Formats: sequence, C-alpha cells, structure tokens
Amino acid sequence: MPSPKKRDLGKEIIEGLQWALADMRGENPPGGRRYVVWVPDVKAIRKKHALSQTEFAARFGLSKRTVEQWEQGRAVPDQPARVLLSVIEQAPGTVARAVKKTQTRRAA
Repeated sequence: MPSPKKRDLGKEIIEGLQWALADMRGENPPGGRRYVVWVPDVKAIRKKHALSQTEFAARFGLSKRTVEQWEQGRAVPDQPARVLLSVIEQAPGTVARAVKKTQTRRAA
C-alpha cells in the first residue's frame, strides 16, 4: 500500500496567507473563497499539562494513535476535535470530569 503524501504545512500556511491577502485586495474571484482553519498544536497542549501521549489520550477520551497522528502531522483534527482541544487547553479539568462522567455512565 503506498504511503500517503506527506503534507507541507508550512507551504500550505504561506499559500493560505497569500490567498487571504489577495482576497483582502479584491483580487480573488467571487465565490472562490477559501478559509484558513486554525489547527491546534496538540503536542504543545499536551506538554503544557505535562502529560504523556498515553495519559493525554486516556484523560480526554481520545485514542493514543489519534494523538500520535495529530502530533506527527499525518492527520489534522476535524472541527469537533479542534473545539475539544481548545477547551482542553483552557479548562482541562472540566473536560476530564466530563469524560470520566461519560465513561462511568457508559459502564453502568
């Protein structure tokens, strides 16, 4: 099975910023809008809370493999995951309690 093409995130960011500047100058065709999406730095968020990948995944109801994929740039968090990561960054205890409560209910 061929490996997926590795993304050049730096190039994508530069292209997105160039497109945004052209859009601000009115140089892009109408209806051809593209949006630059914030992609969280999962590794920085995890390290901010001094957690291993395994601990981070378990505490916040994620799979370790998903965390690995995000950190290595092989996958990008989708919109719900970006929201979750933003909340984890700001209020990790709230998310951990919600995940624990959900897991407790599911086991009962």
